[in-house]
Amino acid sequence: MTIHKSPSELQAYRVDKQKAAEPALTDKPISPDRYFSRAFWQQEWEKIWTRTWQIAGVVRQLQKTGDYITLPFGTETILCALGDDGKIRAFYNVCQHRGMLLMSAEQGNSRRLVCPYHGWAYDLKGTLRVVPDEADYLQGSPCGKLNLVEIPCETWAGFIWFNMDPACAPLSDYMQPIGRQIDSYPMDDMVRTHWVTLEGNFNWKLIQDNFNESYHVPFVHPQTKYVMEYSYQYCQFDLYDSGHCRMFMPGAAPTKTLQGGEEETLKYMAQELAFWELDPDSFRGGRTRDIRAALQKQKRILGESKGYDFGRYDDDQLTDHWHYTIFPNLSFSLKPDGNIWLRARPHESDPEKCYFDMWYMTLFPKGETKYYSQSMAQWVSVDTPAPHEQGKLGEITEKSLGPGIIQDVSVWEAQQRGLHSRGYRRDYLSGQERRVRFFHDNIDRYLAR
Repeated sequence: MTIHKSPSELQAYRVDKQKAAEPALTDKPISPDRYFSRAFWQQEWEKIWTRTWQIAGVVRQLQKTGDYITLPFGTETILCALGDDGKIRAFYNVCQHRGMLLMSAEQGNSRRLVCPYHGWAYDLKGTLRVVPDEADYLQGSPCGKLNLVEIPCETWAGFIWFNMDPACAPLSDYMQPIGRQIDSYPMDDMVRTHWVTLEGNFNWKLIQDNFNESYHVPFVHPQTKYVMEYSYQYCQFDLYDSGHCRMFMPGAAPTKTLQGGEEETLKYMAQELAFWELDPDSFRGGRTRDIRAALQKQKRILGESKGYDFGRYDDDQLTDHWHYTIFPNLSFSLKPDGNIWLRARPHESDPEKCYFDMWYMTLFPKGETKYYSQSMAQWVSVDTPAPHEQGKLGEITEKSLGPGIIQDVSVWEAQQRGLHSRGYRRDYLSGQERRVRFFHDNIDRYLAR
């Protein structure tokens, strides 16, 4: 874990928490057909998916020369490989001979990328090196000429990013202004301890709509009232010109609207209070709202001895949930000790289906191999690589998705069915749902390009 002690270094990571100016929003209907129209879905593919930065995997997957990963993404499959020059490159995962998918495994290691159909072999830079019966190509050897099609690829925050637009802006430009804010967390040190993909019978935008508002929280996640603030009156929402959004949601204390609930709060917080050597009984008698400030203070005192470097954190980051929605389809729900990483991925053939990916990225204390994840409500181990669990609704369990995300997932199929009703015409949004409006305005902005 990198320790930053220079005051100038620490200041560089301090997050600007100032409220962003509110953008002008339209009142254009978010009509139901946006969620099932094939024509709209095809426009999204051409104007959004192929022109935005996306994540292929985590850098930790590519450690040795020849390590590679593949990612199905809409009608494409993306291949990323670590070359012998130490560079990670991204390609369309298709052989230039007759269009066969090149690498079928989700991850692996190979010094050559060999087509399973006719044996054409590419090196790790995508250059075609070997074709069987090379002399039989009367028009000339394809070696060195018909190479894999490379696409822009960068690494940041521990992730491997790609963009199908060869003329795209650099990732650092695309991520502003939230990129620098996210850098205040030690993202490179986080380890993927959960890796889940759910194939859902719902349009991808329902996922992003959901994570762009907290209006649903008291009804879909009733247990959260004991440990976090979800009222819009006490949270902060920021909408940026880049299309990305930020939400500050205070944690480690019950919502201000809660009456009672002391036992529940102390039960949910028990493991974290024990880890930070705080006595739960000291917060009885109506003092549960003092837990947040006490934890912040204790983490400053004990952080280094517990294996954490919190020097880059603002005090609020020590307890609160900083939620970023990254246009068009990513969410980073950042915690003091990890990141609930959420993604909606387009289906290859059906606008009323998509893939929902949930990773939990755990920040382990230095020197520790096991840790209790408060967000996942379970112990996790750095020594156990996260298996990729894949399935449909009903097959994926709470243990895999965590107690909060499994509740979100339970809503979306019913909403997709409801959108087909003759009795529903358009949205009617509250002020606290303006990030949903902003999200759809940005979709329209991309489609108009």
